[in-house]
Amino acid sequence: MEKHENPTTEPMPIDLDGALSMLLCERAARVKAEAEAAHVQAVLSSSEALIMHLRLEIEKLRRELFGTRSERKARLLDQLELQLEDLEAAASEDERASEQASRLTDVTPHRRKHPGRQSFPEHLPRERRVIAAPSTCPCCGSHKLSKLGEDITETLEIIPRQWKVIQTVREKFSCRECEKIAQPPAPFHVTPRGFLGPNLLAMVLFEKFGQHQPLNRQSARFGREGIDLSVSTLADQVGVCTSLLQPLEALIEAHVLAAERLHGDDTTVPILARGKTVTGRIWTYVRDDRPFGGKGPPAALYYASRDRRGAHPEEHLEGWSGILQADAYSGYNGLFNPTRAGGSATVALCWAHARRQFFELADIAANARRGRTAQAISPVALEAVKRIDALFDIERTIIGLNDSERLRVRRERSAPIVADLEAWLREERARLSRASSVAKPIDYMLRRWEAFARFLDDGHICLTNNAAERALRGFALGRKSWLFCGSERGAERAAAMATLIETAKLNDVDPQAWLADVLGRINDLPQSRLRELLPWEWKTKRDVLSGPAAS
Repeated sequence: MEKHENPTTEPMPIDLDGALSMLLCERAARVKAEAEAAHVQAVLSSSEALIMHLRLEIEKLRRELFGTRSERKARLLDQLELQLEDLEAAASEDERASEQASRLTDVTPHRRKHPGRQSFPEHLPRERRVIAAPSTCPCCGSHKLSKLGEDITETLEIIPRQWKVIQTVREKFSCRECEKIAQPPAPFHVTPRGFLGPNLLAMVLFEKFGQHQPLNRQSARFGREGIDLSVSTLADQVGVCTSLLQPLEALIEAHVLAAERLHGDDTTVPILARGKTVTGRIWTYVRDDRPFGGKGPPAALYYASRDRRGAHPEEHLEGWSGILQADAYSGYNGLFNPTRAGGSATVALCWAHARRQFFELADIAANARRGRTAQAISPVALEAVKRIDALFDIERTIIGLNDSERLRVRRERSAPIVADLEAWLREERARLSRASSVAKPIDYMLRRWEAFARFLDDGHICLTNNAAERALRGFALGRKSWLFCGSERGAERAAAMATLIETAKLNDVDPQAWLADVLGRINDLPQSRLRELLPWEWKTKRDVLSGPAAS
């Protein structure tokens, strides 16, 4: 059988020089191939990162244009951001590998296209570092150099946290006439014989109640920085600070309960009790008049309880009568009793809650992930979602208008949609059996239709209860870090601090900076001037003081 030689196979050299030359050629080819492979990998990683970035932007735009569709959409955005983070890091690594691999070859390294960097904020201090200019011309050696200008490269940097001890000196003087000794008073500390300044205390409070970092983790981090602050010491300071801030919490409570309309909701919080944890509750009541152009500053009020009995909201809102936007939790029913002392509250139910039940039956993406176990998409649920979305589209056009203008638009555009939706739901419900999956959300709405349609008669009412749900988001995320509250008093303390921190956030105030200023001033202010420390008052005064300086 005739043996054919591969035409691409070069004959092996028989001398040492030829073998060395071939080895060098093979090595160069391998290096070039590796460089090309690194280039291709960098291009691929860059493309994947760009695709994920565009997907994230598309989802954000969809959410902005069409509103929050469900909790699933929020989780999807979080997941996309995490994936983008990993892909961006991988793309940077591959870009650097491509650059290093191409140094020994003629392969052009891959350069990612980065978006133009915005200038750094003007309020940041600038440290000027001038690189020494050459004393002679590098070309001819002449000393006759003339400055033409300069190029400035800005680099964002951070100064590591610095600890310092403030020594407050109080000099003593004696009177030569009466021999009395005079001395200025000692500086105020939150705790008797305290030694932590207001900025440090504000940071500890915000880290614990705003960033959900337990005191043991903070203590460990301080220890690594060379500062010994035990958990018991920090806990002692936290307890005294919350007690000192209680008058401000009371002012916020009074402000919230003076509102004509409130958002109400609750979430679970584990509470340690006798060696086990019980499922307690954090309740929130949010005042936010901005959707209908109200002048009252927004604020959030929190309470804690060991259980979810209806007696708690009745106690929280004792003497209050107004519009309560909430879900259909039966514990609120006592507030709507016509014989209630002080007058009954008015219920306005959340359309987002109702829509969510239909959406779960019409979620095509989630159904695709279930595979063979997936149930058929309900056409009735899908149609209900589309009809409800039409109402949300109208609501987004009237945010910030006064209540009379909102009411006019609703009666012109929303009322016909609501009437058609009710008739359609009743017609579809008559065709469904009791066991049908879509019958439950339909019954949920039809049995409470008056409370759902109440927004058509009052411009103050919002279509959803999302303000309260957003206010509870911190607890929903934070309980994964601190696992449980150590006691019922601990839960109440967390609710009190959440009232202060969340109210500051709603008024676009930095909670930590505000707390630091409040802790440093609250002891010197009389009770009649405590309102000056409320977040919205504090912000207004701060803006006035910084106005002339800014101009």
